[in-house]
Amino acid sequence: MILCDTSVLLCLVDRSQLRHASCIRAIVNLRKPLVTTWPCLTEAMHLALRSGGWPMQRQLGELLLDGWLTAYAIDEDLFPRILELMERYRDRPMDFADASLVLVAERTGYRQILTLDSDFFFYRIDGRESFEVLPVDG
Repeated sequence: MILCDTSVLLCLVDRSQLRHASCIRAIVNLRKPLVTTWPCLTEAMHLALRSGGWPMQRQLGELLLDGWLTAYAIDEDLFPRILELMERYRDRPMDFADASLVLVAERTGYRQILTLDSDFFFYRIDGRESFEVLPVDG
């Protein structure tokens, strides 16, 4: 399974993004579904609303309905770990959505991530292992 960050989710549905076509090509070549988190999906929905309104939000929702995307649920008892991660990387700073993806990597062992965010070259899984950031040619 491949993790997917907010930046790619928005690029998939927003044709005005410079890397829209590159993100489309990247996911066509990858195994589906991509795995994201509810915080990333919420962030992408907010950005899609601001950029393209309901039609763009609908496209994003259809990624879930069509099986291209699945959202990993994070239980409340894991929120302290998210806050620990945000504190550890506060100099970046790490947002809640990014922390949720690091947490999912720690819980599942998924290392591959599709992102346009260079911070994932810096973040570590369980404080040790690096992410394998998959290329999105642009």
